[in-house]
Amino acid sequence: MDPEVSLMLHCDPLQALGEHQTRIEISDRFNRQSFPEIEQHIEAVWSDRVTQEPWLFNGAKFRLHSAMLTVMENGPMGEQAVQNKGDQLESGDTSSDRLPKHELSCVLNLQLGLTCYRDYLGTNWSREAANLQSHGRNERADPQAFLAQPLGVGAVMATADGDVVLLRRSQKVAEAAGLLDIPGGHPEPKMVCPEVSEEAICVELLQGKERAVVSEIFSSVCAEISDEVNVPVGSLSKPLFMGIALNHTSAGRPSAEFYVRCTLTTEEVRDFYRRGGPEAHESTDILFLSRAKMLQLNDRSPLWSEMCPSAKGAVLLYQRVMPDY
Repeated sequence: MDPEVSLMLHCDPLQALGEHQTRIEISDRFNRQSFPEIEQHIEAVWSDRVTQEPWLFNGAKFRLHSAMLTVMENGPMGEQAVQNKGDQLESGDTSSDRLPKHELSCVLNLQLGLTCYRDYLGTNWSREAANLQSHGRNERADPQAFLAQPLGVGAVMATADGDVVLLRRSQKVAEAAGLLDIPGGHPEPKMVCPEVSEEAICVELLQGKERAVVSEIFSSVCAEISDEVNVPVGSLSKPLFMGIALNHTSAGRPSAEFYVRCTLTTEEVRDFYRRGGPEAHESTDILFLSRAKMLQLNDRSPLWSEMCPSAKGAVLLYQRVMPDY
């Protein structure tokens, strides 16, 4: 097993979820926990980074506290929970197999707070990350309690020919420079509260806008593909959620991984990429893997060592959830 990545949660095979199957709860209770020493450390790290890179800005991000898949029964009284699973839905479970499959549906439940890029640099991406995890385990029974845990998104994007897109990250990016990655980034709270400055965004402003947050999580996937690969958003299918992978090179930072089809052929996608897009500076080359090669990839494959953790997590999820796509 690759120590850089693990799966927090994944859907059943061929049961990737759409936007309408996603529910969220937003609360201050799901924000990062704090104590004076870590706040001083975060401030020192941020001050040092801004001195070196004055173009940095502190954008708000969604913080993932927990994620769960719930089996729902569709009956005359509406949806009713049948079973919760903290990691995955297991086949053969008698509590769900008692019901006909057409009467069952699955729902993704996310508990979200708010965090920011500044807090990410001072916690997950800090030399103190392991100590913070130990402190969280001892003080809160949660190793991630004091970490920023910004929720990322990534996409296994398949061309009309069935090839999957990988990007070679630029040497100038802050993380995983020169490695292969999938298109991805972060859903932005700013998109849900466009009239509010980044610094003024708070949980209270997002409460009551839960469906808009879900929409931003899913739409941000296609926006990131369009910005990084330079293909039109209209050529992309609605994203399907496969699961959540954890990047252990940044203390278990979570990323929701999606499957997206593109109506363009491999050569058409390559041509759009070469024209350059809004985020062309983040990568230097585009590669395409066939579905067969995607399904065969593992930690013994030569290509595996060239992939960053987010790409590895997406591959593992694709192999489990989308084996026939």
